[in-house]
Amino acid sequence: MKKAGLLALVVMIAVSGFTQKVTVAVAANMQYAMNALKTKFEKQTGIKTEVIIGASGKLTQQIQEGAPFDVFISADTKYPQTLCQAKLTSDTPKVYAKGVLVLWTARNDLKPEVNLQLLLMDNVKKIAIANPKTAPYGLAAEEILKYYKLYNTLQKKLVYGESITQTNQFIMSQAADIGFTAKSAVLSDEMRGKGSWVEIEHKAYHDIDQAAVILKHGIETNKEASEKFYTYLYSAEAKKIYKQFGYIVK
Repeated sequence: MKKAGLLALVVMIAVSGFTQKVTVAVAANMQYAMNALKTKFEKQTGIKTEVIIGASGKLTQQIQEGAPFDVFISADTKYPQTLCQAKLTSDTPKVYAKGVLVLWTARNDLKPEVNLQLLLMDNVKKIAIANPKTAPYGLAAEEILKYYKLYNTLQKKLVYGESITQTNQFIMSQAADIGFTAKSAVLSDEMRGKGSWVEIEHKAYHDIDQAAVILKHGIETNKEASEKFYTYLYSAEAKKIYKQFGYIVK
């Protein structure tokens, strides 16, 4: 009986290690880079990575309401800091990369320009941005319009995506004539070569410091896998992936 019990325990441990999983809440702008990170991480560790995509603000709300996420990869520092202050993280947030905005259109007759004067044209009726209340990239898009003193004039043209993902859908489907999105989107395999885009001058908006943090759920119920994934986010290999998708890394 003792031998049988020991054997069962060994089998349980083996199965547990084989099926180890980490659940990661990921800001929508990071979904394309995340695909590459996930593939490399799973290959190296054997740990399955479940990815939940959404606007940083929406994910924060879900975490506050008890969503069982292990790691949070935000599009800014504010939202993970909010969770830290509420004692829902294992430590303070740490920046992994800086985001970059572009102006992008799928229409062949429009050519985005750095000075944004194109947005004033009569044939540009809808401009897509992510919801600034929940998406840091949407907030940055508003900053850009205000920097160029265009916000008041163009406010009636703005259409809001719930996240960068929906904003991209508006642009690609031409439900919006043009829009502000993450550079990582236009450099992704899914979007590369579609439409035309221009990178916005960085002086027009505050740095988009994107930070990650291990959540309370991860440290309490899935410590090993959570820590391995979190550490990987700051590895040299991960930094190469961020650069490939247009992020700025140290």
